[in-house]
Amino acid sequence: MILYHGSFGKDATDYDLVVGGVANDKVFNTVELFFDGLIDKAEAIKRLRYEKPNVQICFRTERALSLLHFEGSEIV
Repeated sequence: MILYHGSFGKDATDYDLVVGGVANDKVFNTVELFFDGLIDKAEAIKRLRYEKPNVQICFRTERALSLLHFEGSEIV
């Protein structure tokens, strides 16, 4: 989510839809190990290099949701 600098929780945009990457638990763990000094920069990069990004889609307005429509489903 995009926020005003210094005003945590106050949304500064009027976007209908926001799409962006989200770090998974492995990424957070690696970053924490690096900041705690338990692994060096080279090891952190090595671990992060092969992580596939997770994409988050946020429908932020009723207008964005109104554009969705159900096309069908199937049992797998």
